[in-house]
Amino acid sequence: MTIVRPPRLKAGDLIGLVAPASTPASRERVQLGVRYLERLGYRVVVGKSAFETYGYLAGTDEQRADDLNAMFRSKEVKAIIAIRGGYGTPRLLGKIDYTAIRRNPKIIVGYSDLTALQLAIFRKTRLVTFSGPMLAVEMGNAIDPYTEEHFWRMITSTKKIGVLQNPPDEPVAILREGTGGGILLGGNFALVMSLMGTPYMPSLRNSTLILEDVDEAPHRIDRMFAQLMHAGILKNISALLLGKFTDCNPADPQKPFLTPNQIFREVAERVKVPVVANIQYGHIEKKLTIPFGLNARIDTKKKRIEVLEAGVE
Repeated sequence: MTIVRPPRLKAGDLIGLVAPASTPASRERVQLGVRYLERLGYRVVVGKSAFETYGYLAGTDEQRADDLNAMFRSKEVKAIIAIRGGYGTPRLLGKIDYTAIRRNPKIIVGYSDLTALQLAIFRKTRLVTFSGPMLAVEMGNAIDPYTEEHFWRMITSTKKIGVLQNPPDEPVAILREGTGGGILLGGNFALVMSLMGTPYMPSLRNSTLILEDVDEAPHRIDRMFAQLMHAGILKNISALLLGKFTDCNPADPQKPFLTPNQIFREVAERVKVPVVANIQYGHIEKKLTIPFGLNARIDTKKKRIEVLEAGVE
C-alpha cells in the first residue's frame, strides 16, 4: 500500500480538537489553546465529548470514538489535534472508521497515549501522522519556540523536512556507529508494546524505530527491550533512535538498579544497527515533532538524522 501524505494546513482551515484518552485537566488550558490557534489564523471545533468524564477517560469508548470518527468523516476539518494524552486510546482502535480516513486523509497530531491510534492508522491506511504538541499540554501553556517552529513548519510546508536537529545544548549520544534508514515508526514505548501481537501494529521490519517514555521504572524499560529482542524486532529494524525517558526512576533508589542509560548501552551492544540516544523528543516542553510513516536516514559519523520527504502535500 502506498504511503499517503495529508494535504498541508493553510490559514483559515478548520482544526478539530479531540480527547481520545483522558479528560483535560483544565478547561482554561483548552481555552488558551483554542485562542492560540485562532491567533494563528485557524478556525477551531471542539469534540462533543472532550469534557466528559468516565473514570480516567474523557467519556465512554463510544463517545470518544464517535468524536474521532466525526472528525475523520468531516470534509471541512483539515487537521485533528489531540487535547491531551493520558489513558484509553487503545480501547478505541476497533471502533475507528479507517475507511473514512483513507477517503479523507488529514493531519493528525498527538503523542504519548495517541501513539496507539497513530500506529493503528498507519497499519490500516498508510497515512502519515505527526507525533507532536497537543492543545492543552503545549499550545495552551506558552508553547516553547523550538517546539512551535519545528511543528508548524512540518505541517504547513511541502518542502522536504530534512535534518531533525537537537538544540545546541542537547547533543545526541551515539551508542552504536553506523548508517541506516527506513520508515520512522514508534512513539511512546509502553504504547508501542501494548499493540504487539494485535492487528493494529504495523511491521517494524527495516524501519527506523524511535522510542520515548515517561514515569516508567527502569526494570520495566529493561523488560520491554527484552521483549523486542525475543520477538526478533531489534534484529530486523534499520536504526534505533531513543528520545527522552523522563522521570524513569526506580521506585526505591536505595536498592540496586540499572539506569535507563545503562539499559540503552546494553541494547546497543546487542544490535547491529546504528543507535542514537538523547533525541529531543518525548514528554518534554522543548521537543521535535516526529512524522510517523516517512523515510529517514541515519549517519552517526555526521550525527545526522534526516527525514527524506515532506510530511504534507
